[in-house]
Amino acid sequence: MIVLKEVKTSKDLKAFVKFPFQLYKDSKYWVPPIISEEIKTFSKKENPVFSNAEATLFLAYKNNNIVGRVACIINWLEVNNQALKKMRFGWFDFIDDLDVSRTLFDKMEEIGRHHHLEFAEGPVGFSNLDKVGVMTEGFESMASMVTWYNYPYYIKHYEAANYKIEKSFSESRFPFKNVKPEFFYKGQELIKKRYQLKALRFTKTEEVMPYVDKMFDLFNESYASLSSFVPITDVQKEYFKKKFVSFINPEYIKFVVDKDEKLIGFAIVMPGFAKALQKMKGKLFPFGFRHILHAKKHSKDVMFYLIGIHPDYQHKGVHAIIFNEYYNTFTEKGIETCYRTPELDDNYAIQQIWKHFDPEVYIRRKTFRKDL
Repeated sequence: MIVLKEVKTSKDLKAFVKFPFQLYKDSKYWVPPIISEEIKTFSKKENPVFSNAEATLFLAYKNNNIVGRVACIINWLEVNNQALKKMRFGWFDFIDDLDVSRTLFDKMEEIGRHHHLEFAEGPVGFSNLDKVGVMTEGFESMASMVTWYNYPYYIKHYEAANYKIEKSFSESRFPFKNVKPEFFYKGQELIKKRYQLKALRFTKTEEVMPYVDKMFDLFNESYASLSSFVPITDVQKEYFKKKFVSFINPEYIKFVVDKDEKLIGFAIVMPGFAKALQKMKGKLFPFGFRHILHAKKHSKDVMFYLIGIHPDYQHKGVHAIIFNEYYNTFTEKGIETCYRTPELDDNYAIQQIWKHFDPEVYIRRKTFRKDL
C-alpha cells in the first residue's frame, strides 16, 4: 500500500530534498543539488516566488520507506494574468512502481481540480529560470547544475497515467575549437558601428550588480513571446541575484549597450559545476565550497545559461558581438567544451545563432500534459 504524506515540517522537507540522493546513489550521471539551496527554494521566507505562487509537497511511502515525491505548484501570475489555468508539478521522482507514480499523479491532479485548473504540465518549476523537462534521450550523459536527471523508466509512468507530450527541449554541446572567429568578427565590428553599440566587460562581481535589474527586465522583454513564459517580478530579481550571480565568473557575463548606455543584449555563461557537485554530495561545508571555487576558477567546460536580445535588435546580428567577447575570454581561459541549457525545439531563432558551431544534441527532454 502506498501512503502519501504532505511535507509540513523541516524534517519532512529535508527528507523530500534528500530522496533523490538515495534513488540515484548508484548513478554516475545524476548531479546532486546543494541541499541547503534546495531547501531555500521551498522556503516562503527565502523564496519570493511564494508571493505569487504556492506549492504543496508530498512524499510517497511504501513499507515505511520513501519511494517517491512531487511538488504541486500553482503560479497565480500565470493563472490570473495570462488566463493559463495550469497545474504545474516538478521535483517528481519515484521508484519504478506504477502504483507509486499513479498515487502521486492522482494527488497532484486532485489539487488542480480543486482550484478549477484546466490541465497539468510537468515536470517544471515555479518559473522559466527553474529546471524543466523529463529526460527522454541521453541517459548516459551527465546532467548539469540547472537540469534534472532521471532514469529511462520515468517515461512509461507518464504514458501509463495518460499524459501526452506538451513541449520538447534539446540540450547541445560543441568543442570550443569549432568556434571560428571569421564567422562573427567582421560582422560584429560592422554591427557595432551601424547601431552605435558597445560591449561591456567585467572583472569584479560588484561591477555587474548595477546592471542586473536591467538584465532581468530585458530577459522579460526578449523571452515574452515564448510559450508559457512567466515574467520575473521585482522581488524575484533580488532572489536570483543572490542565488546565481555569486556562482558566475564576472568575466562570463556579457552585456551590450547602445549609445545611451541602454542594455540591449546580454548573455550569462556558467562554469561547469557538475563534477564539483558530485564530489560535494550536496553539502557546501566543511569542504564542498572548495570544489565549487576550484570549478569556478579551473573548469574547462562552460554552460550558456541565458542569452537575450531586445526585440528591436533581434535578427540584426547582435549575438555576434557577444560571441566575439566570449571567444576572447574562452581562448584566454583555455575552455574546451561549450554546453547549452535546455532550449525549446520550436525556438528557431536561438537555434540559428549556434549553427556555425556544429552543435551536437546529446540530451532531449519533454514536458507532459494532461487535461483535468
